[in-house]
Parts: sequence; C-alpha cells; structure tokens
Amino acid sequence: MYLVAIAWLYVALMMAVAEATHSNGTVLGAIVTFLLYGLLPTALVLYVMGTPLRRKARLAREAAEWQAMQAQLPPGPSISPDASGHAPGAPEVDGIASVRKPQ
Repeated sequence: MYLVAIAWLYVALMMAVAEATHSNGTVLGAIVTFLLYGLLPTALVLYVMGTPLRRKARLAREAAEWQAMQAQLPPGPSISPDASGHAPGAPEVDGIASVRKPQ
C-alpha cells in the first residue's frame, strides 16, 4: 500500500517540477499541482485505507481496558437476578385496585 503511495507522490512531484521549469509555469503553480494532485489525494486514500487498522487497535485497547477493570473488581457472590425464588409477577400488597366504569 505504501509503495503505491510513494510512487504516486513521485509522479506528482515530477508533475510539479515540470510545471515549475516550463517557460509558462510558475513555482506557485508547481506547489498547487503537488498539493492538489499528490499530497491531498494520497493523504485521503491512506486515511481511508487505514480505517480498519485504527478500528482494530481501538477495539483491542477497549478490550484491554475492560480486562483491567474486571481484574480490579473484588470477587463477590454471583447471584443471578431470578435466584430469589419469588414469582416474577407477584402482586403488590399496597397496590391500587382497578375499577371499571359503571354502565
């Protein structure tokens, strides 16, 4: 991937040199040519192509932080939420009874 980027920057540099040394060319035109044809597109392509690597590094860093956080927690009893033995939909003692409208 980097070989293609280096080759494209070389081509853009040669275009800029040709622009600067031409009888109608200017140094400002050479700088603009190098920036617009070489540096900006190469930087954009390298940024887009490096996205999966950055994502993988971010996920690895988050996993390491999660492991470190889990290692700092004291070991405690592992009770599942439904291990109390009570019915999950037990009625409330002081609840309000529903009343229907008279017909």
